[in-house]
Parts: sequence; structure tokens; C-alpha cells
Amino acid sequence: MPATDSAKITGAVLRVPAAAPAEAVAHYAARLTFEADVSDVHADLASGAPGVVVVDTRGAAAWDQGHIPGALHIPTARIAELAPRLIDPARTVVTYCWGPGCNGATRAALAFARLGHQVKEMLGGFEYWAREGFAYASATGAEQRPVDDLTAPRSGISCAC
Repeated sequence: MPATDSAKITGAVLRVPAAAPAEAVAHYAARLTFEADVSDVHADLASGAPGVVVVDTRGAAAWDQGHIPGALHIPTARIAELAPRLIDPARTVVTYCWGPGCNGATRAALAFARLGHQVKEMLGGFEYWAREGFAYASATGAEQRPVDDLTAPRSGISCAC
């Protein structure tokens, strides 16, 4: 291929150029202030790390099907009503909903922020909690699924990222 033809080729990744390093630092640092992943939430709950309250924002049927042990159940539509009496404003709220295909946790995080709470959204939601093999509670008792090795190491340990 002549040199002039290869100069015309633009790959899909670089069709929009990458941000300058300083802009990338600001962007990724900001994202980490808004998000937490399932493994980090699990580690904090398991260790008893202070300062965080996990909130399941789904409806009653979803809660009964399965939820993170220790989470509070506050459906998004009831946050303004229930949060002031259930959540210490000094704690950071971590919201979750079904999974990455649902923006319910985002809507709930917005509702908490509007009430003046510091808040993060748990990436992956309940789906990835279960897929990573973490135990969960349901209306019938404690449950746990095998680790999905497309989401976490089979050993159940952190991915060490």
C-alpha cells in the first residue's frame, strides 16, 4: 500500500483522539469519587470499615430475590422520605440496583446527593455481586453462586487491580 493510502486510515479507537494526560488524570480521579466496585464494597463490609452504608434501591420483589447482607432497603421513590431518619449524614452512601444495564443506582445516588449526602454508585450492581461469588441474603435465607470466571478469578480473591 502506498504511504499516502496508509496516512488516510484512521482506526476506530483513535477516530476521537485520547485526552491529554492532565485531562485524563482529572477525569479518572473524578470517576473514582463517584464510583466503587463490587469487590471494594465487599471488602469494606467484610472488614467492618467505618463510614459507609450500602443501600439497595430496588423494589420489594427484587430485594426478596436477593440483596447484599447488611444493606439497607430504600427504594428510590422513598429515599426523600426514609433517608433522613435511617441514614447518618456523616456516612457515605453506596447505592446499587440490578446491574450495569440499569441506571436505578444512578438515579438513587442523585436523590441522596440532593439530600446532602456524600454518595457513590456501586458498579455492576447486584448482578456482579452475585456473579463474583459473594454471599447474599434472600427471602428464603442465605445464598451464594459460584464465581463467574468472566467477572472474577475462580479462586474468589480480588483481581488485584
